[in-house]
Amino acid sequence: MAGNTFEISLGHNDWVTTNQARVLVVDDEPIVREVLARYLTRDGFLVDTAEDGQTALDLFENQQPDLVVLDLMLPRIGGLEVFDRIRSRNSTAVIMLTAKGDERDRLVGLELGADDYVTKPFSPREVVARVRTVLRRTSENGSGPENDGALVFDGLKVHGRSREVRLDGNLVSLTPKEFDLLYLLASNPRAVYSRLQLLDELWDFAFDGDPSTVTVHVRRIREKIERAPSAPRHLVTVWGAGYRFDP
Repeated sequence: MAGNTFEISLGHNDWVTTNQARVLVVDDEPIVREVLARYLTRDGFLVDTAEDGQTALDLFENQQPDLVVLDLMLPRIGGLEVFDRIRSRNSTAVIMLTAKGDERDRLVGLELGADDYVTKPFSPREVVARVRTVLRRTSENGSGPENDGALVFDGLKVHGRSREVRLDGNLVSLTPKEFDLLYLLASNPRAVYSRLQLLDELWDFAFDGDPSTVTVHVRRIREKIERAPSAPRHLVTVWGAGYRFDP
């Protein structure tokens, strides 16, 4: 595959066993699908692959994967449309694959709510590590104590175990990454986190030193949980420092 480099050797014993989570790998380049499937399978995942957007959506419906590794440049149906259709149905975690330097598609994907992204060329070990990280974080945040509905602030309720957010009793639809960000801030009220700290806490991998994804996610959360997003009551900007949650 032109432009992409991979570590092909599988002669290592440092793989971490998973609980048979299912991953759907979507890419139109056969070597990408083959190599990622081999590495993910060796790491203990169940893996399905798709070479185009329509096949990806069909497999998504039939297999219900726990996570999707999604290339943005796909035949038949483009990656962004595939992502939008997936997220219109549920909050399955998605890691996007983007071409190096394709800033516009990357930012669009982050704004839509992707959980992570990887820029080509990449190491398949890095992709596997990111898959584990996203799934582990989702599992950990979903198994925490609820404390009778978890965190309650006026009409806002954030449920850790069920990963649900309700505003005035109405269910709020958040992406996995949006929930993680809100839950972290709400669990530490009045504590100020810089954008770089939030990247370290929630994404684990620096986005080439670009913290704009945090800004995008904060804005999207405000649009969903604040009665006046332009004058937020809970998710507050601390100018020159970062963000905090005011209870």
